[in-house]
Amino acid sequence: MKILFIGDIMGKPGRKAVSALLPGLRTEYAPDIVIANVENLAHGKGVTEKTLQEIVSAGVDFCTSGNHIWSKGESQNLLSQPNGIVLRPANYPPQNTGKGYALVPVGSRQILIINLMGRVLMKEHLDCPFRAFDEILKTVKHKDIAAIFVDFHGEATSEKNVFGLYADGRASAVVGTHTHVQTADDQILPKGTAYITDVGMVGLKHSSVGINYEGILPSFLYQTPPKHEIADTGLVGFHAVVIDIDPDTQRATSIERIQKDIEV
Repeated sequence: MKILFIGDIMGKPGRKAVSALLPGLRTEYAPDIVIANVENLAHGKGVTEKTLQEIVSAGVDFCTSGNHIWSKGESQNLLSQPNGIVLRPANYPPQNTGKGYALVPVGSRQILIINLMGRVLMKEHLDCPFRAFDEILKTVKHKDIAAIFVDFHGEATSEKNVFGLYADGRASAVVGTHTHVQTADDQILPKGTAYITDVGMVGLKHSSVGINYEGILPSFLYQTPPKHEIADTGLVGFHAVVIDIDPDTQRATSIERIQKDIEV
């Protein structure tokens, strides 16, 4: 089973890049499912029905998110749909709208997709992602699952590293999101879990993690509030990973980073 996962998609330029590149990547890699992190889909914060439909039309099958998923009012509706394709982190308080994991059909099989969020250096006060992971596995232990995929949305490299090793042999893949900078530590962990600390983003390359740097600069020079602005056009860096998994063992056999630049 082959999974193509796309890092945080940042606003309009990110959506344009996905629309331009994903059809070719689907042909080149022939993934069984395409997953993307969409917490930054609508102008860098949140997701709307229109922006979600744009990337679905481009070929995205399922979506994870993070702390910015609540930034647009429409997210409540998207998260509450019984057969919706957008997850929010599972370790948010359970009274929140939406779900943090899903069993998703892929051909004649199904995979478990889990969305978690780290706590180190994050302002939210969330439940423990390690214990949340354990509880989810208990809930689905009698299900026939071909692969277990985890998007760990977090700031701290150390927290992601430790979670990857904690989940090694129990998850098929653990991929990090949130920092928007692709790391070069893609690997298969000792017990068979594919891992990368951060997949990166799909966003403006010469920017502050996808946001126009001119609006961010004064906050460093003068300690004044930053301006959250994203240009509609420019050079976009597209970051993703392709992971191969043996569905009989749930173990990963390979993980490959994808880096492409495109003018949009």
